[in-house]
Amino acid sequence: MASPNALTFEVTRQNPELIPPAKPTPHEFKPLSDIDDQEGLRFQIPVIQFYRRNPVMDGKDPVKVIRDAVARALVFYYPFAGRLREMAGRKLVVECTGEGVLFIEADADVRLQQFGDALHPPFPFLGELLYDVPGSDRVVNCPLLLIQVTRLKCGGFIFAIRLNHTMSDAFGLFRFLSTVAEFARSAKIPSVLPVWQRHLLNARDPPHVSYNHREYDNIPSTNSALLPPGNMVQQSIFFGPAEISTLRSRLSPHLRHCTTVELLTACIWRCRTIAISPDPHEEVRIIILVNGRRLFNPPLPAGYYGNAFVLPVAISAAGNLCKQPLDYALELVMKTKSEVTEEYIKSVADLMVIKGRPHFAVVRTYVVSDVTHSGLKDIDYGWGTTVYGGPAKAGVGVIPGLTSFYIPSKNNKGERGIVVPICLPANAMEVFVKEFQTMVKRDNNEIASGVARKSPIFIGRTRL
Repeated sequence: MASPNALTFEVTRQNPELIPPAKPTPHEFKPLSDIDDQEGLRFQIPVIQFYRRNPVMDGKDPVKVIRDAVARALVFYYPFAGRLREMAGRKLVVECTGEGVLFIEADADVRLQQFGDALHPPFPFLGELLYDVPGSDRVVNCPLLLIQVTRLKCGGFIFAIRLNHTMSDAFGLFRFLSTVAEFARSAKIPSVLPVWQRHLLNARDPPHVSYNHREYDNIPSTNSALLPPGNMVQQSIFFGPAEISTLRSRLSPHLRHCTTVELLTACIWRCRTIAISPDPHEEVRIIILVNGRRLFNPPLPAGYYGNAFVLPVAISAAGNLCKQPLDYALELVMKTKSEVTEEYIKSVADLMVIKGRPHFAVVRTYVVSDVTHSGLKDIDYGWGTTVYGGPAKAGVGVIPGLTSFYIPSKNNKGERGIVVPICLPANAMEVFVKEFQTMVKRDNNEIASGVARKSPIFIGRTRL
């Protein structure tokens, strides 16, 4: 079987069409929240889902089923059928025009099995499965969703979607896609009704910044400030039970209660910093997305589909991070996450209004986002749940290599774990791989890595 990275196939696409809501919807203006419209979320984010053939659904066309379900879902999620406008103070507002979302029907001369046993980012063929319609990728005055459904020769299909991130986070997208899936399975109304209520995450009057939000520092650029945009490669790491156990064994006993995500964050931050070789006296940062839905009292409504996360940052001198044991990085990560409260989130919203909706700091910064509980892999349009469902690539946003996701997955041995796509310059990736393999070395003779195991932890490398 060919490697997924070497796979070539042809896709035949129909002309893009606009899918409006199935029924008339209100024409109104709905402001985004002061968390939604910050500069750092003004970009498009791609998600992809792979589905097997289901004999029960033979004779049903996934394109037609999903197209009709999207139209019905937009009756409830009608802001997605509108267009963003920028108002005074850079405030983003949805004009609910009912124009619709972009939809592409496609066929590919390939079978799902040819993509390999374990699907993970990077997907070098993403451009074939989610066509970038010219002029559609701006933040304002453009469709807010782009959907492509691609039939496969085997009877399976691929659902790919591009989301204007100012509208929703991963959980909000899950809410919309769950509704599409329910309608595809003949539901009459959504099981969870959507909730707009973006005012819940607006700045207070008067705004009052109560935390020292270092994530929005204005940092002067230096020669080592940003990763060079050229010669970037993407590669994914699979953290299985062996790797996680080995990393946990490296910790001091009082830290072994940490979550798996905290452990992975500390490990990757340390390895990545070594790989990019910053000046040891310069600060390096890791931004850890924290979902705030349950931090409110009462929690945000179940149907809230706006962005509800904040971006707390851990900071260290590069030299300390590289030389100290893993405990050092882990303690910084755990402390940073623990500081996020309802008041912290309100303080961020206040800062957005006071400072003009700034971008978070990107100089010597790395961003990680945990989507292991987003539910994107469990969406069922009638053909069963996904073979893979989640982010389509790392390094999303305007800065190459800035962001990685934690994605639930299985390796080709059936072990459950977490896949993390990494995006780095080619020479830095070589150093990262070497350093990571050292971190998960069990002892001097046995390496729990792709070098010594049949199920490699480094998978799917591709050049960007």
